[in-house]
Amino acid sequence: MQMPSPQPVSAPVNTAGADPFVRIEAVTKRFGSFTAVDDVSLSIYKGEIFGLLGGSGCGKTTLLRMLAGFEDPTSGRIWLDGQDMTGVPPYERPVNMMFQSYALFPHMTVEKNVAYGLKHERMTDAQRKDRVREMLDLVQLTQFAHRKPHQISGGQRQRVALARALARAPKLLLLDEPLAALDKKLREHTQFELMNIQSQTGVTFVVVTHDQEEAMTLSDRIAVMDKGQVRQIGTPNDVYEYPNSRFVAGFIGSITTFEATVRKIEGQNAILDVPAMGGVKIGRSVPGLTEGEKVTLALRPEKIRLGRERPDDPNSFSGVVSGLGYLGKDSLYRIALPDGQIVTVNSVNARRVGEDERVADWEDQVWLSFDPTSAILLRN
Repeated sequence: MQMPSPQPVSAPVNTAGADPFVRIEAVTKRFGSFTAVDDVSLSIYKGEIFGLLGGSGCGKTTLLRMLAGFEDPTSGRIWLDGQDMTGVPPYERPVNMMFQSYALFPHMTVEKNVAYGLKHERMTDAQRKDRVREMLDLVQLTQFAHRKPHQISGGQRQRVALARALARAPKLLLLDEPLAALDKKLREHTQFELMNIQSQTGVTFVVVTHDQEEAMTLSDRIAVMDKGQVRQIGTPNDVYEYPNSRFVAGFIGSITTFEATVRKIEGQNAILDVPAMGGVKIGRSVPGLTEGEKVTLALRPEKIRLGRERPDDPNSFSGVVSGLGYLGKDSLYRIALPDGQIVTVNSVNARRVGEDERVADWEDQVWLSFDPTSAILLRN
């Protein structure tokens, strides 16, 4: 299938000084003795793509269903555009939901699927036809209007479901794992299509996903959830570069952690004793650190330099290559340290080389190093 090149997407929404469009206040949802959502409070702003990210059972879909009105909070309140949603049924909320399965009617054409949500709207037949045409134009499916769902691709079915969800002009669109059924290449392309459509319509999106890369690509801001609670809220850059806990650091992307002790603080840096690295290392300090405190030093694979020669760098340490994977755009190295700990390192393949020209090979002794600013220090 030939896919058009993605168009540029707009910059993230500026939330400075803005009033929240969606306000979730101390919301808890229990099913019997099980707490699915535990005292969650967060704000979502108009025109944002807001991601709810977490593993299975973390409470993200339950929170989405409460926004839609399919579930009622056990306690707490949800506000939408200044209106308290308590007791407001789903069909009276200015909200629509796009399900993971797309839920298209197989016996209806693309056009009729999109029109289905408008059947109870107060509009003339001509207005309804114009709205359907507008939606099909928006998702670039006008030429497929008379086909049935089984006659179009998975990515096109996804866009039909999106067009149907947007046809009623909701103030808030909820998307539950919207790209899960697509293959990797199509999923990556469709992420940018979704961003462009959201930019054109201005509708606020809340996207539930377990896919970290999807959340990082799509979202203006992300709420990372675990065991019914929000562990961190921030931009993709915030949660990746400045995680606030071991859980968030480990859940977003790959990371290697080391036990460390703070020897002293020197300006912006913390001097650390890191036994697994063979001694003293330097990391950028964080507020509140004190001498003698136990901390976790965390390093992303792409932040670590790899070479055969020992660098003139206080943050260097050695190991042996115990695993190697060639991924095309980069190579993934697993380095075993003297104490047995494994460090994962990504080396970008910036130029085409043969196997005998790799940075390192199996069983090679290598040296690793990192900048103090690349070290993520997490207080235990």
